[in-house]
Amino acid sequence: MAIGAAFIAGGAVTGAIGWSGHAILFPIGVAFPALWAFAPSRTVAAPVAAAHFLGASRDLPIGTSIFFGEQLAIGISLWLSASILFVLIHALLWTSKGGWNRPLRYAIAAIVMSLPPFGITGWASPITAAGILFPGWGWLGLAVMATGLLVMTTRAWPAAAVVLGGFYGWSAATWTPPALPDGWAGINTEFKFTAQRQYADYSQHIETIGMVREAVGQGARTVVLPESALGLWSGTTERLWSRELAGLDVRVVGGAAVVDHTGYDNVMMELTPETSQVLYRQRMPVPVSMWQPWTSGGAHAQFFGGPYVMIDGRRAAPLICYELLLVWPVLQSMMYEPDMIVAVGNGWWTGGSNIVPILKASGEAWASLFDIPLVMAFNE
Repeated sequence: MAIGAAFIAGGAVTGAIGWSGHAILFPIGVAFPALWAFAPSRTVAAPVAAAHFLGASRDLPIGTSIFFGEQLAIGISLWLSASILFVLIHALLWTSKGGWNRPLRYAIAAIVMSLPPFGITGWASPITAAGILFPGWGWLGLAVMATGLLVMTTRAWPAAAVVLGGFYGWSAATWTPPALPDGWAGINTEFKFTAQRQYADYSQHIETIGMVREAVGQGARTVVLPESALGLWSGTTERLWSRELAGLDVRVVGGAAVVDHTGYDNVMMELTPETSQVLYRQRMPVPVSMWQPWTSGGAHAQFFGGPYVMIDGRRAAPLICYELLLVWPVLQSMMYEPDMIVAVGNGWWTGGSNIVPILKASGEAWASLFDIPLVMAFNE
């Protein structure tokens, strides 16, 4: 029993520390495959997976309770429900057999939790650490990271731990966050929303426009605004922004919602003084709170749509909030060799928790892996 408790505690550590909101700590999660693979039984392996997932997402109850109106019970139930797929897959695929069985089964679990449909809650994947251990290595770094994780499920795990630990030590001493591209600015805001009012009003638009003007005055030519910064997109909103941007040499990229007769798309818009267009439709909105396939009125999921966008002649990988936690949206975008990552989010509901820092850290890790600039804009 003591041994099982130690394994479960280890799972909690890999999740809670690895996903604490600091990119440099993602490699702590590399120990999870070994803890899962060498758990003494399936009945221990399942809670190891649960401890890892729940530790990584420990602030979700706070956020969801705020989103749904201070209902902590709802937050806890959604937190536990979100872990079910992760725990179920890892419990079913665990095996006591050695040899090639463990790495093969871990590979299946990792792939299944990285792709829809199971991958829609595929948070806390240790593969995210690739950008910290192998910055600039790109797809080779991803392959080496994946290989290292598989070896961690074999009896050669001490050797893998030593090698990966060596890379970690070097990276911890030399790693730096990705830079902004020249002429770009990401604006962070602190606007307050509620479950009843989640979109910008007139005064917020005017204040945001003032921030854009200030950024242009400091030399920015392309300004990125957070998710939902442009509110519910309409002809009236378009005329307001067109009027206020008149005379400025600027391109604005910002989040908005475009409503149709069955729901809405969570989007990135591109604005200039003369034009406006939907640049990107979110591939995976947040399940339950946004994406509600069992009813009408929720956000649409594009899944594999729109992996890159063109902004002022440069190819960008667009990621909106929740997508930063997942694997497939990022890797799908990277297949098109983008020049940068543009990530936006709205964390009004996170209550000062570590959710937004984790999102930002994920963006930093992925941009670092592929050695490309990163532009982020969050409402916190």
